[in-house]
Amino acid sequence: MARHDASELAQRLGRQAEAVCRHYLSAGHREGRYWLVGDVRNTPGRSMFVRLRGADSGKGAAGKWTDAATGEHGDLLDVIRESCGLIDFKDVADEARTFLSLPHPEPEPDRQRPAPAPTGSSEAARRLFAMSEPITGTVVESYLRKRGITALHGTGSLRFHPRCYYRPDEHSPTETWPAMIASVTNLDGRITGAHRTWLSSEGNDKAAIETPRRAMGDLLGHAVRFGIAHDCLAAGEGIETILSLRMAMPDLAVIAALSAAHLAAILFPATLRRLYIARDDDPAGDGARDSLVERAQAAGIETIVLSPVLGDFNEDLRTLGIGKLRAAIRQQIAPEDATRFLAVAA
Repeated sequence: MARHDASELAQRLGRQAEAVCRHYLSAGHREGRYWLVGDVRNTPGRSMFVRLRGADSGKGAAGKWTDAATGEHGDLLDVIRESCGLIDFKDVADEARTFLSLPHPEPEPDRQRPAPAPTGSSEAARRLFAMSEPITGTVVESYLRKRGITALHGTGSLRFHPRCYYRPDEHSPTETWPAMIASVTNLDGRITGAHRTWLSSEGNDKAAIETPRRAMGDLLGHAVRFGIAHDCLAAGEGIETILSLRMAMPDLAVIAALSAAHLAAILFPATLRRLYIARDDDPAGDGARDSLVERAQAAGIETIVLSPVLGDFNEDLRTLGIGKLRAAIRQQIAPEDATRFLAVAA
């Protein structure tokens, strides 16, 4: 959409700012000349304020908003985009015109509206990740810290979605829950899938639903990645498990394959020389370990299996503490890697 069309739509929306807010930010309320709400995605709260009166354009224009908690700001077109979960600007403009009862422009002959992404596809995963936001200050951060994971550097592969769709089965209505969204990528960094962990609204645990974890897209051979792997890499099943290992070795690149079967099938970077396998203490973990060891050794990659003291490394971290976790890992890794990756805790 042309810039002047966007400005005109924003101005028209600004003239009806309160009506726009009541429709798209219904979780908020009016106080004086402002509409107060939690954020641009219609979360209850008071940190975001929308100016209801003002000029048509400029800094103090009606419809301009600022979120004091995050520093985000924008106009009412941004409100429509975020509250409706839209990605393409054409869809935002169409929604705005519908609200304003304006005629829709004739479609351009050489452009077609993108078809909806098939459910569960790689494209759907990419769109979901793009619609999500950084985890800082969200229930995702609260959830990870509750599980003892405080080293959150380089976690750009994790994002937060405040109202991620969840459907128990094909016969049940769709629900929405906060969720941790993890991007699954190939060796080139392209998103091929996504993993969702639905959370409680307080972020103190997973959501109280039957299957709080689900993956979508193309997963085989790919993984959720933290850090850039060169000659050394650690691989495990779960996100919390591998981030717990990273608490002990914060400079080691790690990946989460999301299941035992997918762990056994991960693809190896061309520069990889040593692979640490963070196994879970169960039969499925043992089978994945054996298959992965065989594949890695056939590729000329040294493999070292890391075993938790308890059920998995997150249980070790939460129950035994970071000191004992580091001590247990120190006994299992190569001596040169103890100097390289555990030096901070020496």
